[in-house]
Amino acid sequence: MDISIGTIITWGLPILLVVFFVSIYNKLVALRNRVKNAFSQIDVQLQRRHDLIPNLVETAKTYLAHEKETLEGVISARNQAVSAQKAASADPSDGSLMGKLSQAEGMLSGALGRLFAVSEDYPDLKADATMADLMESLESTENKVAFARQAYNDGVMNFQTYKESFPNNIIANVSGFKDAAMFELENPEAKQAPKVSF
Repeated sequence: MDISIGTIITWGLPILLVVFFVSIYNKLVALRNRVKNAFSQIDVQLQRRHDLIPNLVETAKTYLAHEKETLEGVISARNQAVSAQKAASADPSDGSLMGKLSQAEGMLSGALGRLFAVSEDYPDLKADATMADLMESLESTENKVAFARQAYNDGVMNFQTYKESFPNNIIANVSGFKDAAMFELENPEAKQAPKVSF
């Protein structure tokens, strides 16, 4: 049985192209899923952070009765961050949602920074064991968020680099893969964990 070169080209080339397309598509799916998994690690830490804040504010209320505006600012920023977190959790690959989350978390970090600055003027608050424990837990969580954010951003960079490379970009566009966005905090102060000193 003779197989001609024409037959090989007629059948072999399309099969090779299909295999090539499938391998690129599968790698894009794997990289996108790594980005989603990395975001889920951020999501867990942000949820922990958001859960600590009402306890922190409740403890501080006793000592900071006339700092109501500061306390309300923290709660308002927390609520906006929770809302942005829920939206971003639904589709972490949506750049606009990640931008809103970054902005909301930056505002929350700024509000917490103001609360910590105000609390420095209240020695009784600084001496409160519950407040010290909450602030220590919050600082630990902030560090975990920073590590998770770095892992997420590394995953986004790998996905975007692979997606934007030729010919992967053609397959990604045809298949409807969206750009993933980095999770960066909007203001420089928010990039640092709040300073806690007791």
